[in-house]
Amino acid sequence: MPSVLFVGAGRHQRRAILRARERGLRVVAVDRNPEAPGLRVADTPEVVDFADVDAVEEVARRNAVDGALTVSADRAVPVVAAVTEHLGLPTIGTEVAHRMTHKIAMRRTLAEEGIPQPPFAAVRSLAEGRAAIATVGLPAVLKPVDSGGQRGLFRIDTPGDLESNLHAALAESPGHEAILEGFVEGIEMNGIVVSRGGEARVLTLSDRLRPPGIGFGVGWIHVYPASIHSDQLALAERIAERSVSALGLRDGIAFPQLIASPHGAVSVVEVAARIPGGQMTDLVRHAVGVDLVDLALRFALGEQVTDDVALPRFSQPLAIRFLTASPGPLPTGKVIRIGPLDAVLDAPGVVEAETYLVEGETIRPVRLDGDRRGYVIATAATSMEALRRAERAAALLQVEVE
Repeated sequence: MPSVLFVGAGRHQRRAILRARERGLRVVAVDRNPEAPGLRVADTPEVVDFADVDAVEEVARRNAVDGALTVSADRAVPVVAAVTEHLGLPTIGTEVAHRMTHKIAMRRTLAEEGIPQPPFAAVRSLAEGRAAIATVGLPAVLKPVDSGGQRGLFRIDTPGDLESNLHAALAESPGHEAILEGFVEGIEMNGIVVSRGGEARVLTLSDRLRPPGIGFGVGWIHVYPASIHSDQLALAERIAERSVSALGLRDGIAFPQLIASPHGAVSVVEVAARIPGGQMTDLVRHAVGVDLVDLALRFALGEQVTDDVALPRFSQPLAIRFLTASPGPLPTGKVIRIGPLDAVLDAPGVVEAETYLVEGETIRPVRLDGDRRGYVIATAATSMEALRRAERAAALLQVEVE
């Protein structure tokens, strides 16, 4: 029986682990949290901090795994690359992993290839931050170079904003380094790209809508297909594919994020080398009929990835509405009762819904990706009608707080 190693075993990984077991694979999973949901469903769970590459490699060797992967966890991508490279397993390689997880290395590579992106500068100190403002201009976005989940992300409108938030951004970086990027107005889009033999192909481009205020970096609504006009959409697809190729990903799944400006231009926000979180796997499955987890397992095991599993089979407009509070349909406060999902699931057009809420937790205003406490996916003849259906269905969930 072939075996596969999952690096990270959180909520997003749990579903992928179950999918791997459905395929008849033996699953080895590592996570530093002994209560990680994915460990409970793995054949061989190991409580290991995946920041320790040697420890993860020892687990892989001891279990004689045939491949390794991660889902959603950007920090695990270099670990998977290092372990698979050391063991001679199918791999994207450590150099590619570095370029696709370290935002400065990524920006410099894209700049060398002439791919449009915001101005940027590295920041390790307040003095460098002030110099970066002079280079990049304001408004700008400050974030760690090697973190994710919107942790340590701040909009910088004044030099005082930089002084107030630089420490928090650096604290979220394992390398204690941040990046300041020019803020680009426009429609942000999530892309899913599959690369086979060095040929990159866009599967989906969808609008990634963000709330106003401090949670401006969190995607709280996804809408497929993207709402930009056809010429700009074609440009966005070309730039997404060029970005993935420029960063060196030959075989695997990539997650480029782009911004389409009102003037017709397209800029690259960043590009990840993994299946993203935020229900993007579900979006691709319902929107175009491609199973990203199956693809990732095939790449990890070195199996052939044929057109029938890697290319879109149809195109279905849909919307994903995350359950968030302030703004959003959820109340803020300590949860004392969670109503059933039946009314949500029975609403017109709803194809999937889930909540991660538990009694006793405190719902806070949306600030980080982790403040999304569930989701509703709805389909319709048009993307805007799908969004209306998802919004109406999300409002049906009854949650009581103190």
